[in-house]
Formats: sequence, structure tokens, C-alpha cells
Amino acid sequence: MTPPAAVLWDWDNTLVDGWAAIESGLAATFRAFDMPVWDRRQVLANVRGSLRDTFPGMFGDEWERARDIFYAEVKACHLGVVAPMPGAVAAIAAAGRVAPQGVVSNKQGPLLRAEAAHLGWAGRFGALVGAGDAAADKPDPAPMLMALDAMHVQPSPAIWYVGDTALDMQAARRAGFVAVLLGDAAHDGGIATAAPDLHFADGDVLAGALLSLAKG
Repeated sequence: MTPPAAVLWDWDNTLVDGWAAIESGLAATFRAFDMPVWDRRQVLANVRGSLRDTFPGMFGDEWERARDIFYAEVKACHLGVVAPMPGAVAAIAAAGRVAPQGVVSNKQGPLLRAEAAHLGWAGRFGALVGAGDAAADKPDPAPMLMALDAMHVQPSPAIWYVGDTALDMQAARRAGFVAVLLGDAAHDGGIATAAPDLHFADGDVLAGALLSLAKG
């Protein structure tokens, strides 16, 4: 295993647990549309793409009204519930000793940056790119390339993209990067479905591997 030229991270369920806010936002939206409310298991199983890529299919011509309801609820509560995933602090610190790092998420850009600032992490990352920031959202390569440009890093097969779902691994491969799975993707068909290039059980294991690379 060779050191990455840069590390790009997914956000939700990779570095942070912010599912309570997402679940609350979806519940408020579904109730407004007289739709069955998802429980946490259903939220974990279904939330993958960005809102602008998924809500038109879910709410049709009224997707913008649904968007506004969702974001109003999320903005009201997300900073009160977001918390680091186990091992995330160690993994971020270790990555910082190896290569530049940034975040590419399908969470709306302003929400992503507010959460990073709230956690005191904003200064750790050379870029924080969320949904709506680039011309297209993940798994399109556009937000990946936007992040690297902000970090002054050239795209290459030595870039790592670390995420928790099969969509994250697809995004990495479409960009020509190393697809790194964090966790077991039990909510998304498991490790075999994700088909990562590299797999780490949790943030602490990943931190150990990165520190080994830092020592050379």
C-alpha cells in the first residue's frame, strides 16, 4: 500500500453521524405530503444521492416544495445532533500527516460547511464540497475535481476517496481514484456489493494504516 497523493472523504456515516437530522427532515417532508414516514433503518437503506438528484423522482413537480420543507427542518436541528463517527478524529489527524485532505459530500454545501465549523474541523480540510456546489453531484466526478482544484492537487490514480457506501465506491472509480470503504456497508449490501479497492473496519484501523504510511 502506497501513500495517497490526497485523501477525499465522504461526510455522513463516514466522518460524522448526522442521521438524526436527516431522518427528522425526511419525516417532516413525508408528513407534509401524506407519505409513510421512514424509520432509521429505511433512511440508512435509501439515502444515497443528493437531494437535487433524488427529490424530483420522489415528489414530482412539487419537489422544490419538498426541498424547502426538508431543509427548514434540517437547519433547525442538525448542529445539535451531528457528532464524530468512532475513530474519525484519529483518522483525520492521521491523514493530515500523510497528504492534503478534503471532503466531497452529497449533503448541501452550506450545511456541510456549517457542521465542519461546528465540530472545529474546517481548518483540517483544503476543500469542503457539498451538493449543489459543482455542476453535478456525486457520483459524478465534478465535485471531486472541484475539491482537488481548491486543494491545488492534480487528479491522479493516487487519490483516495473514503466513503461508506457502494455509491461512494462508484464515485471514486468514475473519477479514477482509489475506492476506500470505511465500515462494513451493512446498510448498503455489504462489502462485496461495494467492491472497494481498500477496506478498513473503522476509523481507528484506517488511522493506524495511515500512520504507518506516514512513517514510511
